[in-house]
Formats: sequence, structure tokens, C-alpha cells
Amino acid sequence: MSIDAKRPGAPDGHAADPATDGARASGTGAGASADTSASAAEWRATTYRRAIEKAPERQDRFVTAGGIETAPLYTAEDLAGCDPAERLGYPGEPPYTRGVQPTMYRGRLWTMRQYAGFGTAEESNRRYRYLMEQGTTGLSVAFDLPTQMGYDADNALAEGEVGKVGVSISSLEDMRTLFAEIPQERVTTSMTINATASILLALYIAVAKERGADVRKLSGTVQNDILKEYIARGTYIYPPRPSMRIVTDVFSYCADAVPRWNTISISGYHIREAGSTAAQEIGFTLANGIAYVGAAVAAGLAGDRFAPQLSFFFNSHNTVFEEIAKFRAARRMWARIMAERFGARDPRSRMLRFHTQTAGSTLTAQQPDNNVVRTAYQAMAAVLGGTQSLHTNSKDEALALPAEDAATLALRTQQVLAYETGVAETIDPLAGSYYVEALTDELERRAQAYLDEIDALGGSVRAIEQGYIQRQIEEAAYDYQRDLDDERRIVVGVNRFQVAEERRPELLRVDPTLARAQAAKLADLRARRDNAAVGAALAALAAAARGTANLMPHIVGAVERDATLGEISDTLRGIFGEQREERAL
Repeated sequence: MSIDAKRPGAPDGHAADPATDGARASGTGAGASADTSASAAEWRATTYRRAIEKAPERQDRFVTAGGIETAPLYTAEDLAGCDPAERLGYPGEPPYTRGVQPTMYRGRLWTMRQYAGFGTAEESNRRYRYLMEQGTTGLSVAFDLPTQMGYDADNALAEGEVGKVGVSISSLEDMRTLFAEIPQERVTTSMTINATASILLALYIAVAKERGADVRKLSGTVQNDILKEYIARGTYIYPPRPSMRIVTDVFSYCADAVPRWNTISISGYHIREAGSTAAQEIGFTLANGIAYVGAAVAAGLAGDRFAPQLSFFFNSHNTVFEEIAKFRAARRMWARIMAERFGARDPRSRMLRFHTQTAGSTLTAQQPDNNVVRTAYQAMAAVLGGTQSLHTNSKDEALALPAEDAATLALRTQQVLAYETGVAETIDPLAGSYYVEALTDELERRAQAYLDEIDALGGSVRAIEQGYIQRQIEEAAYDYQRDLDDERRIVVGVNRFQVAEERRPELLRVDPTLARAQAAKLADLRARRDNAAVGAALAALAAAARGTANLMPHIVGAVERDATLGEISDTLRGIFGEQREERAL
């Protein structure tokens, strides 16, 4: 067979025609001047117009989930005036559009986390050790609602919620059990906790100290993002301003005591889960980031002292290219914000490092096996967008907490992506794509418009207090739901391609007697501990809260004396009061 007898892609037995194929491929040869458009405008007016006249497109308009209209074709003309050196740069260098590390995944793969926690500390510890055996490279802890809201498991307000959506942690004894046989110095731990973040971090530090670990070597992240709780989730305790004080106290304490710890994970994830668009996710998240940095600077912290410990947390949704562009735009914007607003000199202070979780709101109770496919594409978007760590949701999470086999499959999704697809072998492979770059610019433009509006309102805290951010998200969520109802957007198995009868998977069930067992453990702890020492530690914390001293050393001291999470939270409630949601819509 001659070298031209069969070209790649030609059916078996059909020889290539070098004359015609060469002309089509290179634009040279007979007929090139007549058949090849000289510009995108000419292509649209001729070749494209004739095609859609013959066979109309599937719909009149194509738009992303965020409402950005998608053109039929993107060319260099869409990037006219763009300076690649200024807008893209190189990986590991400002503006970090192409990634925050010079080698990205060629040097080290992203951290594979699996968000987990349910029932008791014993049960969750077993799940963590199982996931580590399966190849998880970082832990991500889910806490139940009482823990998130500052209530011990035996509080009347905790009834019916103990261990239901995460692990129940009320005391130092619980935290010891949660991390039994887990080497804290060698494992990075992320804790999704906000209003009580300072207490859970104190418990984690206290356990490490008991074991003789070097606390300065602890690495991980505490979410500690209270502003998005007022916006999207509602698990706040205190009003915004004392809450911001606690956040900045964590910044200051960790800069010296736990320098490798990420002191906040500024979260767009829950903003997106509440119904925001991609542009809103960027704009509102970065606005909150500005508020945190501003509060820390106002408290006397030098930006370059704490800013390298900031991290972010984003959602990865279904529209793959929009998500990739979102991550790239957010990095570029944060680099500019830190340089221009806060005068950051340390390049690390300008890096937007982020964790990604696939979109829980896209998971469906109908045909849950489809969620495996959704999660895989969302994970790929996060990796192509340059995430530093990733959690993949389990297919059964629209129905219950993940069962063990479903959690394993979610982890395997990341491992296949990392080791079999090749997407981690080159850095920022989509850079220079006309579509991705144009979409990155458009998302940046829209996100900046939200930032400008928030600045005009007086910043993120004032915008939250006035209900501006909440209203924007509610309107976006309403528009998206209307598109689903009218079938302008299709969710497979929900508003199209349904099946009459579905097989439900085996679901994880939390022991209904858990709350009584946890209450008994707390009663035993209170009977054994030195209650005078606990009282003295809580009194010292209250005195610090009335003044201006950093609260973290007092919280660490209280947990080391076996004060419970609820007792510490109640002490601060007595000083700061509780937030009540009062906003006009």
C-alpha cells in the first residue's frame, strides 16, 4: 500500500485523493480563492448562511447557563486588541490567567478530596481511613447542622439533626476520635465550617498538640467564610461585624502559630448552588474577598503577611467552557485587585488558589446514574480551569448522604481523569482558544460590573445588609427555573427523556438513636472534667470578646480544658448577640 493509499479517517478501501484533500486542508490548489472565505464576516454571509438556509439550526439562540449568548464561530477577530502578554502571561506569573504554578499538574496532580462526614466521629473516621486507602490525597470534613450553628448534640435545638448532614462534633473527645490513626502532619485537611470555624480549628490544633505534632507543619483549610452564609446558606450565629472580627482573628493567629494553614476558603460554591450565574459567582465571591482583606488590613494586619494563606472555593457546573473561562477570569481579576487595591508586593498574595466541588444542585434524584456523567464533565472543567484540589460528588447525593460504593466511584472519576485522559499533561491546554478567551473576557466584564455596583453600595457587608446580593441570586435562580419549566434548558431524566419506573440505589441511613448516644457522652464528659477550669477559661474568653484581644488563644485554651463547642458559642452569643434575618425583598 502506498503512503497515500489510506488517510486517517478515511473508510477502509477508500484511497485518499491528494489533489482535492490537499486543497481543502491547506487552502491551496485549484478553487481555493473561490471556496475559501477571506474573513469571518464573509464566511457568515456565504458558507454559513447557505447551510442554515438549507437546514436551520436547532434553536434561534444559544446561551450559556449564565445567559451569555454563544456565537456560531469565534475567530481572531473576537480577540482584536487583546495583548496576550498582559491578559494571559505565563503559568506561575501574574496575572495567573494560565495557572498559579509554573508546572501545574506536570509537577503534581491536584489534591483529590472527598467531602465526607456523617453520624458519629467513629463512623466518619472509618470513612476517612477507607477513602485514604482508596487513594484520596486530602480529607474534607462535613459537619452536621448543630455543629455548624454552635449547638452541642444534647441541645434541644439540635433535636432531629444530630449527625444527619455531617459528623457531630461537640468536644475535644469527639475530635480525637474523628482523627484517630490519621497523621495530621502528613494529611491536608479541609473543614467546611463557618460560624464555628474558630472552634473547630482550635479543636484540630489541640488534638495535634496532644499527639506531639509540630503545629507549624499542619496544613489544610478552614472555610471560615461567614459572609456567604448571610448571602446563600444561613448557618450564621452572630451579626456580620463581630463575625468579621472572628474571621480576622483567625487570620492573625494562624499567620504566626499555623503558617501553612489556609485561614479562609472564600466560597463561591454556595452562591452558585443558591442559583447565581457564573459571572455572579465570580463577582460576589471576589467582593467578599475584598471585604475580608479590607477588614484584616483595618485590624492592623499587613496584607502580604496573611494574603498568601487565603484560598477560594468554586463550583463547577455543567456548561464546560463557561466554567473553564470562569476560573481563568477569577484568577486574573484577583491578581489585579490585590495589586491595585491593596498594594500587594509578594506575588503569592496575588495568587487565587482554589478548591472546586462539582455542582450538587445539578444532581438529580431521577436516574441517578446520570449524575456520574455530569460529575465527570464538571470535574474535567475544573481541571482544565486549573483547580488546586477537587471534590467529585457521588451519584446518590440527591437522595441521601453518599454510600461507600458511590463515594468510591466518585473518587475513581478523578483518578481516571488524572491518569487516563491526558488532560494533566500540558499546562492550560485551552489557552488561545478564540472561544475560551472571548468567554473569559466577557465573564470578567460582567463580574466587574457587579463589583462596581457593590463598591457603590459601600462594599460587600453593606450590600448584604441591604439585600442586594441576595436579590440578584434569587432573580437568576428564578430565570433558570423558568427556562427549565419552559424546556428552553433540558435536564436529562427530569424535563426530557424520563423513564416510567426507576430503580433506586441502596442509601446510607444514619442511626436514629445517635442523638441519645451523643448526649450521654457529653453528660459523662461534664461529670469528669474540671468544671472550675472550664468556667475560668470561658470567663477569660468573654473578657477578651468584650475588649479587642485576639479570641483564638482563648478559644484554644477553652477547648484544651474540655469546654464544649456549644458552651464556647453561647459565651460569644452573650457578648455579640445573634443575627436575625431582616431584609426587604
